[in-house]
Amino acid sequence: MKKKIDLSRFGVIMAWIVLIIVFAICNPAFLKMSNIFTILRQAAVVGVCSVGMTFVILTGGMDLSVGSVIGVSCVAGAQLLSKGMPIPLVIIIILIIGLLAGLFNGFFINELGIAPIIMTLGTMTTLRGVAYLLCGGFAVYGIPEKFKYIGQGYLGVIPFPVIIMALCFAAGWFILNRLGFGREVYGIGGNIEASRLSGVNVKKTLYKVYGLAGILYALAGLILMARVNSGQPSSGEGYEMDVITGVVLGGVSINGGEGSILGVVVGVLLMSTLQNGMVLMNISEFWQKVVKGIVLILAVSLDRIVQKSKAKASEKA
Repeated sequence: MKKKIDLSRFGVIMAWIVLIIVFAICNPAFLKMSNIFTILRQAAVVGVCSVGMTFVILTGGMDLSVGSVIGVSCVAGAQLLSKGMPIPLVIIIILIIGLLAGLFNGFFINELGIAPIIMTLGTMTTLRGVAYLLCGGFAVYGIPEKFKYIGQGYLGVIPFPVIIMALCFAAGWFILNRLGFGREVYGIGGNIEASRLSGVNVKKTLYKVYGLAGILYALAGLILMARVNSGQPSSGEGYEMDVITGVVLGGVSINGGEGSILGVVVGVLLMSTLQNGMVLMNISEFWQKVVKGIVLILAVSLDRIVQKSKAKASEKA
């Protein structure tokens, strides 16, 4: 059975390579170094969010509030910066806002037993409204030049947002593979009752998972705000689709308990490559949405096929 799972992951890598070849043939500019950095820069926001989403989905949950947390972070951060508040303090405040949004989700999921997808759908709608209320529906400008470095700067030849994304991926891998918290996350997604019986404080772990996810969404919001040089209340709209697709495409089971950060890296890069290639080929934005939707359906279908194959193998054993 392990071979089948490995083959599915290998298939995603092959699909990514095929995409690169096709887009390179259709538009030679696709392989230019400047465009490669553009792909990586575009992947940064989704990539940072995907680390938090990975933890959530590994527990068997789902978080649809990612885009709205980004929106609130962009608007609130831009307002604070435009009023002259010190950059470090603004960053801390926005990350705390993200943490509180995550804990808000965690509270109702833990204490009232609301299904994660329903709870985070409510949070998504609520926070999107908050984003518009904060700014009256108008974009917020006046961001200091120094702050723009987070989204537009370079460290050597590498875009700074890409470095932030890489550090988040590295931290996520370390937590999941080297810390007890990571084992608890996998355990809850694999069998929540077995985790409870083994002494895992499931509620505490879920609070940590959703809190961590909220922090990462807020960080992504800061990167996006610095990149577009403004706080837009619509920032992050639709990002939940790209984030979830990248995570599931990267091999994280929608049922929880299975997947890896390394696979998510490939999934996120594939989605960024797909979007960039479609733009270079002048494909309509409407068709881009169709393609992304189909990719998500295929990713979830592949996950279901793998899970059913595992279940049949277990029954035979």
